[in-house]
Amino acid sequence: MRRRPTRRTPRSSAYDQDLTAEATRTSNRIGGLLTQFHPILKRVLGARLDHPAVTWLLERYGSPAALRKAGRRKLVEVIRPKAPRMAQRLIDEVFDALDEQTVVAPGTGTLDLVIPSLARSLAAVHEQRRALEAQIGQLLEAHPLSAVLTSIPGGAVRTAATLLITVGDGTSFPTAAHLTSYASLAPATKSSGTSIHGEHAPRGGNRQLKRAMCLSAFAALHDPASRTYYDRCRARGKTRTQALLRLARQRINVLFAMLRDGTFYQPRTPRLA
Repeated sequence: MRRRPTRRTPRSSAYDQDLTAEATRTSNRIGGLLTQFHPILKRVLGARLDHPAVTWLLERYGSPAALRKAGRRKLVEVIRPKAPRMAQRLIDEVFDALDEQTVVAPGTGTLDLVIPSLARSLAAVHEQRRALEAQIGQLLEAHPLSAVLTSIPGGAVRTAATLLITVGDGTSFPTAAHLTSYASLAPATKSSGTSIHGEHAPRGGNRQLKRAMCLSAFAALHDPASRTYYDRCRARGKTRTQALLRLARQRINVLFAMLRDGTFYQPRTPRLA
């Protein structure tokens, strides 16, 4: 009798999800404050809030006034060890934003207290995540399937850990279709009367596995074969989400074969269904 896959989430994985959610909430709070008081600066820093150099910068100079007082040259010097390649460009963009917005919104002075506090909290959460990832990585090294799972593009430590937690060695699933269904990535369409709406991923299944596969597919877009398949889906009229779901579904098929045969990833552009 085949062993049914467990749906329970080990504490380490659940803790990592909690940390991820906390980091997202804190980043959103920082971004919201910047949007309220200095939207142009938010435009520069918003997408970079998770970068250690930006977090460090906001810990010490959390307001437009503090950044301007520190000066362009000093900020480039202090941030360069943490971001050698983008230090000059980042600070130039920051000061361009400071010069562009000439209106000072009421209450901007409160950023000197609030932003550094939030930035410290964000840095602490990221440090906890890095420490946890290192611990998970050490545990994965001892697992015989670790090298197999991390060989696929986008197969980072967290993804491999989630796969081992939710899928194991894959023997609980007779076919790739069973695994796809378990991950809630099987294709489905919504219909109403004579109207048929676009395809979507059905609800249910193992949300942890589905999330890991979608994030892994997104991370794999730098891989030529994965990118080519994604672009072909887009060219056929699929939305970004639909194309990403299709890529995640194809990767499930590849992972199933890798687990079944114990083989490493071989780059090959999958065919469109």
